[in-house]
Amino acid sequence: MIRKGMFIGDRYEIVDKVGSGGMSDVYKALDHKLNRFVAIKVLKTEFSEDRNFVSKFKVEAQSAAGLTHPNIVNVYDVGEDHNIHYIVMELIDGITLKKYIEKKGPLPVKEAVSIAIQVSQGIEAAHNNHIIHRDIKPQNIMISREGKVKVTDFGIARAASTNTINSNAMGSVHYISPEQARGGYIDEKSDIYSLGITLYELITGKVPFEGDSTVSVALQHINDDLPSPKDTIPDLPVSVEKIILKCTQKKPDRRYLKISALIADMKKSLISPNEDFVQISAPPVSNATTVMMTDEEVSIIRSESGNRYEDDDAYDENEEYEYENEEENEEGNETEDEDDIFGDSDDIDADNPKMDKVIFIGAILSGIVFIALAVIFFVKSMGGCGGNTDDSVETTTKIEGLKSTQTKVPDVIGKSEEEACNMLTEAFIGYKINHENHNTIPKGDVIRLSKDVGTIVDRNTTIDVYISDGAKKNTMPDVIGQDKDEAKKLLENDEYGLVVTFEYQASDAYEANKVIRTDPEKKTDIYYGDTVTIFVSQGADTSNAKVPDIRNMSQERAKSEMEGRGLSLRVEGEVYSSTVAVGNIVAQDIKPDKVVPRGTTIGVTVSKGPEPTTPEPTTPEPTTPKPTPEPTTPEPTTPEPTTPEPTFTANFLSMNAGNFGVPEGTNGTITKAVLSYTNSNGQETTETLKLSDYNIDTNFNDDWSLETGKISITKKDVKANSEATIVITLSYPSLNEDGTSTTSTATASTKGVFN
Repeated sequence: MIRKGMFIGDRYEIVDKVGSGGMSDVYKALDHKLNRFVAIKVLKTEFSEDRNFVSKFKVEAQSAAGLTHPNIVNVYDVGEDHNIHYIVMELIDGITLKKYIEKKGPLPVKEAVSIAIQVSQGIEAAHNNHIIHRDIKPQNIMISREGKVKVTDFGIARAASTNTINSNAMGSVHYISPEQARGGYIDEKSDIYSLGITLYELITGKVPFEGDSTVSVALQHINDDLPSPKDTIPDLPVSVEKIILKCTQKKPDRRYLKISALIADMKKSLISPNEDFVQISAPPVSNATTVMMTDEEVSIIRSESGNRYEDDDAYDENEEYEYENEEENEEGNETEDEDDIFGDSDDIDADNPKMDKVIFIGAILSGIVFIALAVIFFVKSMGGCGGNTDDSVETTTKIEGLKSTQTKVPDVIGKSEEEACNMLTEAFIGYKINHENHNTIPKGDVIRLSKDVGTIVDRNTTIDVYISDGAKKNTMPDVIGQDKDEAKKLLENDEYGLVVTFEYQASDAYEANKVIRTDPEKKTDIYYGDTVTIFVSQGADTSNAKVPDIRNMSQERAKSEMEGRGLSLRVEGEVYSSTVAVGNIVAQDIKPDKVVPRGTTIGVTVSKGPEPTTPEPTTPEPTTPKPTPEPTTPEPTTPEPTTPEPTFTANFLSMNAGNFGVPEGTNGTITKAVLSYTNSNGQETTETLKLSDYNIDTNFNDDWSLETGKISITKKDVKANSEATIVITLSYPSLNEDGTSTTSTATASTKGVFN
C-alpha cells in the first residue's frame, strides 16, 4: 500500500497521488538525492505477482530509460522495493492531451498537425532505438504549460501488449491497430496507425469508432472503413485528410512505412494544406459477382504467364473458378476476426483459403483484361501487320538508358533533409539518415550520399544520407602572450574559422602588440564562424594616434604620413583597380580617424592598375591617300582633369538566432531586411534588400546565423565613413494565453561602416 510520506528505494518520498491507469498508479515524489520532484509509476499488485510480466516490464522499462529526446518524458530510474516495481520519470507541469481535447474540443488544423509532428518526433526517436510504443493515445501524451508535447509510457505498453484485451484496456482499444487486435505481428507501422487515430481525434474532437465493449470497438478497427474526418470537419484540407487515411489503412504495408515520411508529409501540409500530394497505394482487389472461366481462357492465361502455376497443387486445369458471394465473404471474415481476438492466431496475414482463391481469380481476370488491351493496341499501331511488342519495350529502355527496375540517384546535395527524403522517395530509393558536423553546410542540409549523384541503381535500393549537424564545437585556444598577428592567423585558419577583432589596452605585463586576453576566454566552447575579440597590449607608451586617410596615396607618401604619427605601414596584398594608379593604396584595414596606440601597424592593399584585356585583332581597311593640306599650327589645349566618382563599401557584422530574443527552439521565416544609411547629401535613407541577393537564409531555427562580411554592400551615393544599419525581421508561430495559435514577429540588427 503506497501512502503519503512513504519512501521508495530509500530515496523517493511520496508526496501525493496524481493519477491511475489500468496497470499502474502515478505518484508525485521528492528525490532526496538530487533534491527535485519526480513522477513515480508503480505497477499494480495484480501485475506484480506475474513473474513473466514483471520480467518483460523490467527489460522494456530499462530500454525506455535509454531514450533521450525533447518530445519524450525522460525515465530516470527503474527499480524494485519489497515487491513494489516502479519507474521514476520526469514530472511534467501540465495535462494529458486527452484532457486538452476534452477542454478545447476539435483543435484548429494547424495546431493539431503541429502537436502530431511533436508526437511523431518522439516516436521516431524510439523507433530509431528499436523500441515500439504499442500504446499511442492522447492519455499517454503530455502537454506542458509552455506548450511542449511529450510522449510517455514507453516500455509499459510493450510489456502489456502480449496480454488479452480486457476491460482495463478500454482506453487503449479505441486507438489499437488491426494487427494488435488480432494478436498479430507488431512493428513501427502499428504506432503509426494509433497516431493516425490520435490525429483524427485532435481534428474532430472524437474517436472514429465507438462501441458497448472492447470487442465491438476492436472488430470495427479490423473490419470497418475509417469514417472520413471531412464528414465532421467539411473544410478540412485534403492533405491532412489523406494523411489520416494513410496512417489508418487496415494493411500495415499501405500505411507510411517509416514515421520520418509521415513527419515530412505533415510539415508539407502546414505549407501547402490544399495540395493533393499524399500518395495512398491502391487497395486490394475487391469482391465482385460470380465470374465463370472456361478451360480455353485458363489455358491462354497459363500460356501467357509462362506456366507460372503449372506446379501448384492447388491449381486444377479442369476446375471452373468463381468469386464467393460478397455477403458470404464478409460473414466469414467476421467469424475469423472474432476467433483471432480471443484465440491463438499470431499473424494477421495467416492463410485464408477463400481469400487466396479470390485474390488468385482477381489476378487472372486482371491479366486477361491487360492482355486484351495490349493486343488491340498493338494491332492498331501496326496496321494489322505482325510484330513483336517486346522489341518496342526494349527500344524504349535503350533510349532512356534505364530498365524498368532501375532508377537514378537524384541530386539532393545541399537540400534540406525533408526535401531530400521526398526526392529520394519519388525516385524509388530508400534512405538511412546519418548525421555529422560540417563547418560550412547549414544544419539540417545534406552533405553527401553513399552513392554518387546520377548513379544508376536498382529501385528500392537503400543509400546513406549524411545530414549536417552544423559547425563542430571547438575549444578556444590559449593565445595569451602571442603576437597579435600570429594569434589572428591561428584563430582564422580552417580549424577554428573565427572572425577576429582587436581592442587595445595599456599593459605593464605585456609588450606592445602582444595578446593580453581574449573574449571568449581560453577553453570556452566556440563554433566555426564565431566572433572573438583579442585585447592587445599598447606597451609602455599609452599615447594614441589618429589613423590618417592614406587611400589614393603613393606608398612613399603614405609611409611618411604614418611615421610622422608614430604608426607603421605593411602591404598585405595587391588588386586590380581602374580608379587608383599603379602602386598607390586602394584600401586600409583600419578606417581613417580611428584612434589607435602609437606603434600600431596599418595593413594596406596596393593597386595593380586596370585589369588587362586582350583586344580582338582588326584588319585595317585600305584607304585612298588624300592631298596633303597646308600645314597649320595647332593651338595648345590643356585637358580638364577628371576625378572618378568614388564608391564606398560596408561589411556588416555577424548575427545569430540569439539576437532576436525569441525562445529557444523557435522555428520561423526571415521575411525582410531593411538598410538604413546616410546619403552624400546628409539625408537618412532606407532601402529594402532582396534576401536572395545576399544569401540570407530565410529558414530560421536555433542554428540560424550570418557571418561577418556575408552582407557586403557597395554604394556611390553615401556619406563617407558613415554608419549603416540593417534590420532583419523574423515571423514565427506562437501560442496565445488561451492556447490558440498566432503569428509573432521579432527583429534584430547588424551594423557596418561605408568607407
